[in-house]
Amino acid sequence: MEVDYLIIGSGLAGISLAQTCLQNQKKILVLNDNSQNSTTIAGGLYNPVVLKRFTKIWEAEAQLKIAIPFYKKLETLLQEEFLYEIPLLRKLNSIEEQNNWFTASDKPTLSTYLDPNLETLQNEFVSNNYKFGKVNQTGFLDTKKLKESYTKYLISINSYLEETFEHSKLVIKENHIEYKTIKAKQIVFAEGFGLQNNPYFNNLPLDGTKGELFIIKAENLNLKEIINSSIWILPIENNLYKVGATYNWADKTTNQTEEGKNELLTNLKNLISCEFEIIEHLAGIRPTVKDRRPLLGRHHEQKNLYILNGMGTRGVLFAPYLSDKLFQFIENNVELDNEISINRIYKKLLR
Repeated sequence: MEVDYLIIGSGLAGISLAQTCLQNQKKILVLNDNSQNSTTIAGGLYNPVVLKRFTKIWEAEAQLKIAIPFYKKLETLLQEEFLYEIPLLRKLNSIEEQNNWFTASDKPTLSTYLDPNLETLQNEFVSNNYKFGKVNQTGFLDTKKLKESYTKYLISINSYLEETFEHSKLVIKENHIEYKTIKAKQIVFAEGFGLQNNPYFNNLPLDGTKGELFIIKAENLNLKEIINSSIWILPIENNLYKVGATYNWADKTTNQTEEGKNELLTNLKNLISCEFEIIEHLAGIRPTVKDRRPLLGRHHEQKNLYILNGMGTRGVLFAPYLSDKLFQFIENNVELDNEISINRIYKKLLR
């Protein structure tokens, strides 16, 4: 089998790159073994603001401009709904935080996203002594539904194999790579935290951060907005809500923990006062990087090997935007910004 791109991994990064390639008439094959679950269990939130510090995220406008239309086109292609554009309310916990919100919302870089008028949430089960700040251009992506639906689509066009990639069987030629019976012009590794087992790129500083979250049922909560506080809670359907998330930099397993459960329960009970039932307790490893920037680019020695990784907690907005960047780099020699290129790492490693 001959393809233009062999893509390893089918999380948000792999999906976004695969569809970017297909939209540009490239023949692809995606290999995935479901060893990484961060996309499947992710909260899927997206918003253009760092809500702890009231600062705009890196390249927010450009990411929104590419990501939202990208997912809407996928909804049309797959005839499924998985993008939900709903308001996000940031709980403000003091007069000082209210004042910080007013100051931030007045800045030209943030005025598009932060509503200057504070809101009182009319919900008796959500504590709100100091009101809420509304963030515009927010929502969430049902990442599990997208992954399942897109996998079926790839299977239908003979572009998907479910198997574990064996790095030892990769043969690198001058102008292509070979893997078993597959010949590809390029291979792109979009493995998430699985990068730790990749001998070509495992010297890159992908740290990985464990996150745990709940799916709860709360019959009386009747919440229509995403609420962000010490944790976030977002409405799914039928009185179900996602609640998250914890951050653990030491534990690299995907096991649910009592520590994570207790942290989520404590924060949730401080946020809502109604009865609820835990339906699922989930855990996964986010592909995070120590300098909080993604990992894109070409291997420093092998010109047909590429990486697309390090999306961290911003995968919903990052993935389509960075896939386009990597595709333009490979196909049209459009240089990657130093902030996202793995050359920033290689410069230090190869001194």
